[in-house]
Amino acid sequence: MKKYIFLKDMYGDSYYPKFLVDKVKIILVDLCFEIEKTSPKNLDEFYKLTHSATIKINELQDDFYENNSEIETVARESIGQDFDIISKSYGFDSDTEEIIAPREW
Repeated sequence: MKKYIFLKDMYGDSYYPKFLVDKVKIILVDLCFEIEKTSPKNLDEFYKLTHSATIKINELQDDFYENNSEIETVARESIGQDFDIISKSYGFDSDTEEIIAPREW
């Protein structure tokens, strides 16, 4: 995942403030570090990590609104795709909707 470009669509769209996209990226990168650190043994353990990351992204919604933006269709797709790629990169055959089940975006 070191060379992977996270949130490419969000970075390419001026609708999303770069500093907020950076915050989402940090959450995703931190998720990768946490997966490497804890080595989840099964999907339940993996989902606990992804759900925690999803909740952290939920907490950024107001920041997006305050900056005349929101986590809407393009952002949802971009974030969801990155979660899916993280899952596959670490060898998990997971359900994309379950990965981000607690999402509010």
